[in-house]
Amino acid sequence: MSNRYEKGMEILKITNKDTIEEVFKELEDIAPDLGRFVVEFPYSEIYTRDGLDLKTRELITVGALTAMGNAETQLKDHINAALNVGNTPEEIIEVIIQISAYAGFPAAINGVKGAKEVFKSKNLLPLKK
Repeated sequence: MSNRYEKGMEILKITNKDTIEEVFKELEDIAPDLGRFVVEFPYSEIYTRDGLDLKTRELITVGALTAMGNAETQLKDHINAALNVGNTPEEIIEVIIQISAYAGFPAAINGVKGAKEVFKSKNLLPLKK
């Protein structure tokens, strides 16, 4: 096992401790290298860079995935990860609302729907006002 893989797995254990095995299980019989690439590049090379903490990185990722509008599973995984590293549901919703000005209301509404699913599964609804 490479040092990059181990470094990336340490970040995944922090951010995605509850869903990490599901991701690899989906890929193992068809594209196991893709799982390794994900661990070795974004989680090892990007997430461990100086300059931003994991909390900020996850909020940015939630914003980017919301804007993309075509990565529902990954968005929910990163909303969960954002919660795991200390972001509040309110912060996550604010990021998604911010994205509405740049990616449009449909993308933001879909992002909020994904957030609602994650928050509901964690018993975090209703949100504080």
